[in-house]
Amino acid sequence: MRLKPGAVSFDLDDTLWACDDVIERAERAVYDWLCRHAPRVTAQHDREAMRALRVETARARPELAADLTALRRVTVAWHAEAAGYPAGLADAAVDVFLAERNRVTPFDDVRPVLERLRRRYPLVALTNGNADVGRTGLGDLFSEAVSSADVGAAKPDPAMFAEACRRLGLRAGDLVHVGDDPVRDVHAARAFGARAVWIDRFGSAWPEGIPRAHHELETLHDLAPLLDHTSAAG
Repeated sequence: MRLKPGAVSFDLDDTLWACDDVIERAERAVYDWLCRHAPRVTAQHDREAMRALRVETARARPELAADLTALRRVTVAWHAEAAGYPAGLADAAVDVFLAERNRVTPFDDVRPVLERLRRRYPLVALTNGNADVGRTGLGDLFSEAVSSADVGAAKPDPAMFAEACRRLGLRAGDLVHVGDDPVRDVHAARAFGARAVWIDRFGSAWPEGIPRAHHELETLHDLAPLLDHTSAAG
């Protein structure tokens, strides 16, 4: 089926770049910073213990679960105060995290394909995480960026899709969403009424009991032809 969308939205982590190494590097940078600036914190807690507190806090305070930056700030402030440091130390620690969090290396197909698509369609970044596409070197390619923190709910909740459509004046069926996660991207987009494209870069197994995507790709290179964009190349 040839598509004529009003806009194309993209998940970020593991869709446009590999995420695990980015988060690992960012968390290590924060921990190293705390070792220098708040050594009593790191003397009492290793990185796994700090991660466990974030998980526990997200469960206890669901209003923070959709805003991972706020969640991190709250938990670092708790660690700081418990060790006798001012809570404001958390702001500097989060700045360290975000600087590394947004230092990403896009997959090779990302920029050439998105540059081609943006000539024809508005492109929207949708993320549950705290990557800021404007700081990643890809911000020039997107018309809009919507995060779970913006709307107070994370995918598979439909709020981000709805906000993207609201900003662009589109109906659900006008949106094509591209993402790597079968639940948070594919199932969520389908439930909202958008068309869902699964980008499966790593040969992942599809989970049982979830309707498959409308379209499945191994790289973004096949996306432009799928969106009937071939004639606009160049």
